[in-house]
Amino acid sequence: MPTAGAAATDLTGQVAWVTGGTAGIGLAIARTLLSAGAHVVVAGRDASRGQLALERLAHPGASLVVGDAADPQQARAMAQQVIALHGRLDIVVASGGAVDEKPGLFHEVSDAHFTEVYRHQFLNRIFPVRAALPHLRERGGCVLLIGTDAGRHATVGETLHGSLGAATIMLTKTLAREFSRWDIRVNSLALTLTAGTEAFDKVMGRGDWLAALYEKAVRRFPRGRPPLADEVAQAALFLVSPQSSQVTGQTISVNGGLSFGGW
Repeated sequence: MPTAGAAATDLTGQVAWVTGGTAGIGLAIARTLLSAGAHVVVAGRDASRGQLALERLAHPGASLVVGDAADPQQARAMAQQVIALHGRLDIVVASGGAVDEKPGLFHEVSDAHFTEVYRHQFLNRIFPVRAALPHLRERGGCVLLIGTDAGRHATVGETLHGSLGAATIMLTKTLAREFSRWDIRVNSLALTLTAGTEAFDKVMGRGDWLAALYEKAVRRFPRGRPPLADEVAQAALFLVSPQSSQVTGQTISVNGGLSFGGW
């Protein structure tokens, strides 16, 4: 039977693993899932940053695993730690992995930067899902990939960022079809500039050309501001909760109306 109200987003007893969960959007999602009753294991590459995240979450249901989600062995080790902590895994949110991403024309981007962005914005989505799959298959569950609206709208200077975003959208669709046999739903969020994060504030405070670019983009939002990280987290909660039990293989843009259309 369909559920309504608070019960529709009640995650009591469920265990969520949020990679890239020690800062930014991942941290906001972790906080929201905790408020819905889930046990949340945040993951990041930096142990000290992870401990700071736990202090900021200040919740008994939060715990930390440390590792590089873009490395398959480390991803498997982290998944095993989640199972050791809680004995089950129900939700995987693959987020984070930001690098110093600056807009640049295709021919101006260095070879090394292509490799770095691919590793930290795509492989770190792939390997946590692979590591979690044997555990998700036991009772079904949800996978949520955090991507970018640049994958839906061609933007000059975002060749790499956009192409990886498009790959994440197709990954979402294909995994949803494959994983349906195990009652695992797979969805993704496509994001644009998101306020309420340290990374956003850092750029806006730089006073350089990139800050000016951000300021120009902010002025284009129909509602006068970009989405907040906490607003993105509410969309994430919807997609991993019983409220979206019939939603899979979908990518929802949380972009404040900055753009429309796409695929």
